[in-house]
Amino acid sequence: MLLMLVSLLCCVPASKGCLQCDRRIRLLHEDFILSDPSVNNQIELKKICDYAYVTYRETSQKRKGVIDPTTLYRARTEYQSEFDRFLKTQHTGSITFEATQIMEKGRKILEKHLDAFIHDGLCPNKCGLLNRRVMDCISCRYKIYICPSPTGQQDCGEYPVQAEEGGQAVLNCFLPWHRLLLGTPEYHYSWAPGEPGTKTLAESDLKALVVTADSSVVLNQLHLDEQGTYRCSLQGRNGTNFYQVTFLLTVTRLPAQTHRHFITLPSPPPGDNYSPFQTTEDLLVPVIAVVSALSVAASMGLTVVLGTVPPSWKQCELLKYKTPQNDDDSVESCEAAKEEEHTEHDRGWKIKFDVRVHIRSAGQTVYGRSAFDVVSPVEIRGEVALAPPPSQLLSINK
Repeated sequence: MLLMLVSLLCCVPASKGCLQCDRRIRLLHEDFILSDPSVNNQIELKKICDYAYVTYRETSQKRKGVIDPTTLYRARTEYQSEFDRFLKTQHTGSITFEATQIMEKGRKILEKHLDAFIHDGLCPNKCGLLNRRVMDCISCRYKIYICPSPTGQQDCGEYPVQAEEGGQAVLNCFLPWHRLLLGTPEYHYSWAPGEPGTKTLAESDLKALVVTADSSVVLNQLHLDEQGTYRCSLQGRNGTNFYQVTFLLTVTRLPAQTHRHFITLPSPPPGDNYSPFQTTEDLLVPVIAVVSALSVAASMGLTVVLGTVPPSWKQCELLKYKTPQNDDDSVESCEAAKEEEHTEHDRGWKIKFDVRVHIRSAGQTVYGRSAFDVVSPVEIRGEVALAPPPSQLLSINK
């Protein structure tokens, strides 16, 4: 009995509608029928499926009986999603009743997408001839569907275009439905010179301009003699004219430009050395000489002034010293360094200081006075002879 049912599914012709033209939908229904363990239910489900195909066909025939691949894909994915949800649902009632409901939902999904396709997508050409490829919902085979021009002709009007002399103009005759045309049509551009719109042109008056797969052309660096009537026609390889539009290009002349005249000054008379028109080179020579002399004088003055300024002195803790007690004693701290006088010396500067230092080894405050030879601001030469200070300054740390 099961083998008879399988052969019935494979051999009995079913009325084909747009939805089951997709192989995925047919396999989905067959798997659903064979999944029922009851043979009687399988027979009933097969009858329900066949009747659903009849309703699909009637629905599609009422709507031109054709569908494009995009619309079929949308209807199939939506119905498949609903059917998957149906299979995952726990059914408590009759399986035949549930199957009738889900397949009726498929018919409504097909109806919704076909209505949108027939209304907006089947023949979108408002002017011009459209030959496109669609699927026949009865035979499930592709065929050519012809959408004639609603206006009855392929000439789709004239459009004025204005541009300035030396500028550019863009001519574009593309429309979205051109993508649906079968084959590889090309855009043929031609033109007739002269003031546009003044006379009716014959085909013999137009000169071929360019044949291209692009829908637009750009005219650069326009001249006045390039204005005229430009025509764009979309043609197939066999010469079929699907669409035609005319551009009336007007090139306006640029306003006249005012040319400036440059005044040339008269040349000085020969032999006039004191003329205000004397050359710039002759005037720059004495100026450069004066500036150079002033720069040299300023440099020498700065050298003399800087040479007489006494250098800055280092802190007293950097002085080299020695004591009667120990030549290796080090300065622990320096309280003050007071400059008493300074006189210029042949080796540098001679300065006298009052220096009070602490000797670490002796543990007492001593007083030193000496003169130093200062060669530069960063180097002090000389020695400090340290001796005990007056009694009021003496302090012994025991």
